[in-house]
Amino acid sequence: MLNLTYSYRLYLDTKTESTMLNWLEQSRRVYNYALNERRDWIKSRSCAVNACSLKSEYIISADTPYPNYYAQKRSLTAARKIIPELDSVHSQVLQETLARLDKSFRSMQERGFGFPRFKKYGQMRSLLFPQFKTNPVTGWQVKLPKIGAVRINLHRPIPEGMVVKQVRVVKKASGWYAMLVLQIDVTIPDAIPNGASVGIDLGLLSFLATSTGKMIARPKFFVQLQSKLKWLQRQLKDKVKGSNNYRKAQKQIALLHEHIHNTRSEFHFRTAHQLCDEARMIFAEDLNLVALGRGMLAKHCLDAGFASFLEILSWVCKKRGVYFKKVDPRGTSQTCPNCGAHTGKKELDERVHNCSECGYVTDRDVAAAMVVEQRGLVAVGQTVKLAVEDDCLGVPVKQQTFKSNLGKPTL
Repeated sequence: MLNLTYSYRLYLDTKTESTMLNWLEQSRRVYNYALNERRDWIKSRSCAVNACSLKSEYIISADTPYPNYYAQKRSLTAARKIIPELDSVHSQVLQETLARLDKSFRSMQERGFGFPRFKKYGQMRSLLFPQFKTNPVTGWQVKLPKIGAVRINLHRPIPEGMVVKQVRVVKKASGWYAMLVLQIDVTIPDAIPNGASVGIDLGLLSFLATSTGKMIARPKFFVQLQSKLKWLQRQLKDKVKGSNNYRKAQKQIALLHEHIHNTRSEFHFRTAHQLCDEARMIFAEDLNLVALGRGMLAKHCLDAGFASFLEILSWVCKKRGVYFKKVDPRGTSQTCPNCGAHTGKKELDERVHNCSECGYVTDRDVAAAMVVEQRGLVAVGQTVKLAVEDDCLGVPVKQQTFKSNLGKPTL
């Protein structure tokens, strides 16, 4: 099965938008109630029977089962019969809200995520319609259960043979959007490692450097608009909380954040497609991106969006049949790509790789990308090419010079 997600703009009338906002609020209340139920059950069993908490006491019977997804879904069915506000919402939409909460708890247990938090007013921004009997998209409209036909901007047609399985309605600062999950019964084989290869090294001085010597500058999506964001936040501080001017200022801030996200995402997709145009095998470092997001340069690392780029690159490679693999990142900047010698730790202001063993000179990031490519080729069983080598002896025959701007480093 192949799944694709297409995003389209929705145009809602006043009545439909009011209904959607009410559904979002009811979903938020169901989410918070179910979260509180699980939290109380967990806290009532967080200490021994003879050592109850001195601050608070949760009296829940010992034989009360854990309120998991299925138990809470049964409780939701009973609650819909006595609460008209819940009955006005499509049943599967509320069930998917409980499934979202259950997924958060599983991520906390399996992946080490934090404890789920309660959602404030306005923080629930999406509704999921999980299944349809027939194709909901007809012409320029999408038919949603209990909502009816909603105008949709089909700026690109749905591929022939693909079926709409789910629709997620998302409320953004710029408007309402429909995320159509499309499915087709085909199997795409994994890409085979063959053809031209390239290694990439991510950084902050340049967004990435390739093993072929190409360097892509890093756009500063957030940093360039940070002064405007600060100005808007100062304007928001002076407004009366809850007033119309307060909500207008909030929307301006949200629009700016959405613009930053959109420009960053577009840059990531364009860069990923450029790399796929140049090579049939792409190798990248398997970086500890969580640590980078908490370090001294956290703001710049998060602004660059390395994790998002690697995820997008992996998806684009799969879509275009390009082999993609992550390799061990340790010591890539301390290894000579020509002779494999260990050159020692480089300081941040040392932007040129100069090997004392073979004399090979090149840019530091390009050398690291070459090492990444070599490690990737070894991992897939391909022949490793040195940076500069003789056809017969396999030893360097010349030195390359590289003039680098030794400015103040950022990574």
